[in-house]
Amino acid sequence: MRNYSLKLSMLAGLAIVQAMQLPANAQENEATVMAYAAGYKAAFTCSAIFNAKKGLVAIAEHELTGIYGLVQDKVTELEAVIDHKSKSVRVSYSDAMPPRISQWRPHMGCVQLPVGTTNYAVSDLPAPTGLAASDPHSDTGAPWTNRNEVNAKTGNAGIDAAIAKAFVNGEYGSHARTSTILIATPERIISENYIDGFTPTTSQRKWSVAKSIAASVIGAAVEQDIIDVKASALMPEWNRPLDPRRAITLENILQMASGLDSNRAGNRTDRLYLGGGLVTDTSSRSAVEAIPGSRWKYANNDTLLAVRHLRAAIGDDSAYMAFPFKSLLHKIGMTHTYLESDWEGNFILSSQVWTTARDLARLGLLHLNDGMWNGERILPEGWANYVATPAPSQPPQASDGRPTRGYGAQWWLYDEFPGLPADTYAALGNRGHILMIIPSRNLLLVRRGYDLAGGPGFQMHEFAADVLSAMDAN
Repeated sequence: MRNYSLKLSMLAGLAIVQAMQLPANAQENEATVMAYAAGYKAAFTCSAIFNAKKGLVAIAEHELTGIYGLVQDKVTELEAVIDHKSKSVRVSYSDAMPPRISQWRPHMGCVQLPVGTTNYAVSDLPAPTGLAASDPHSDTGAPWTNRNEVNAKTGNAGIDAAIAKAFVNGEYGSHARTSTILIATPERIISENYIDGFTPTTSQRKWSVAKSIAASVIGAAVEQDIIDVKASALMPEWNRPLDPRRAITLENILQMASGLDSNRAGNRTDRLYLGGGLVTDTSSRSAVEAIPGSRWKYANNDTLLAVRHLRAAIGDDSAYMAFPFKSLLHKIGMTHTYLESDWEGNFILSSQVWTTARDLARLGLLHLNDGMWNGERILPEGWANYVATPAPSQPPQASDGRPTRGYGAQWWLYDEFPGLPADTYAALGNRGHILMIIPSRNLLLVRRGYDLAGGPGFQMHEFAADVLSAMDAN
């Protein structure tokens, strides 16, 4: 049972995977909303084409449907102009303003340029150097040498029934739309299923699953003694004697307990996500509204600040941009993972990561192995337990007695859900992206989707309970 240090008055589950589904801020005028809509279409079209190798019909069906209500209708009306030679996308939205631009780069995917940008050079955009090229169309399946064939039956009737149910629209959640199911142990990929047009190398944006990837990048930096979770005075922008934000620790931020003002809902970061803003302009300027560590509040900015601190601690921009790839992703075979950034090179690891189901499973396997990979320690000993340990301040419990997810360090906890072991934890993202880890069962489950905004998405705890029940009955 979790230790709740604070009873909060917020509504249960406010922050979770329904990021970016709230009504528009009253301060957003029509010009701003149109710029956001154009930015959304440019960014998702660019990433889906050049990261995921998807066609326009699939992009319209998946990436641009059932999305954030603020821009949904406007996104549909706007036209994307794709330049395959330069790997860029432009979307015009106003006779008085330049088009919104999204530009692709190797490893870092697509970056939104700021509203008003006209001419630019790709060389002006920071990018990592010294990274090995990867084949976007190939995945050997390593380290798993024992893999069930893609879209094949498992031989367990109960598991097969749960997987089939997961791909029926509306099952396991009225707004659920599944694209991928992968179930694995360290020894074997038990099942790997995709919708038509998807393969093991088809990436999707992972939304807030990126936060758990960010925690893993932070863990790699802790292992290398670059940063310390107990450190304070994190941001150069806060380095003034009277600034109370100097008391905020990296651990506070990882546990969503910075105490910073992050709007009514901390998942509203539209200026950064849609408007081509900078992390340093949008995330480090918030004021303290609660004592750090005393209040849990889900906030994209907390994750962004953790990664901003890493950049400051490394102190070399080129080394910072290469660090996640060299120290974590490429070491464990996550070579189909794109970490997108703002145009200053700050990784937006609160949301803007495109990756595959197998790459997510590799991250899960690293955690099952307590941070070890092929005899090398990538994450600190005990880091997997650290991120899955209930933080001192927790999300509020549901008023109707339903089980409520807890929170560790950028990972969600399922310690109160029927049918699931108490050590279950997960990375969760908007539109139903989930990596669930069950250490006591040595089991990983990946679910990806395009859940529709505005209603119940995929109920992973129900699906996982059905899978476990089928495994026990077999």
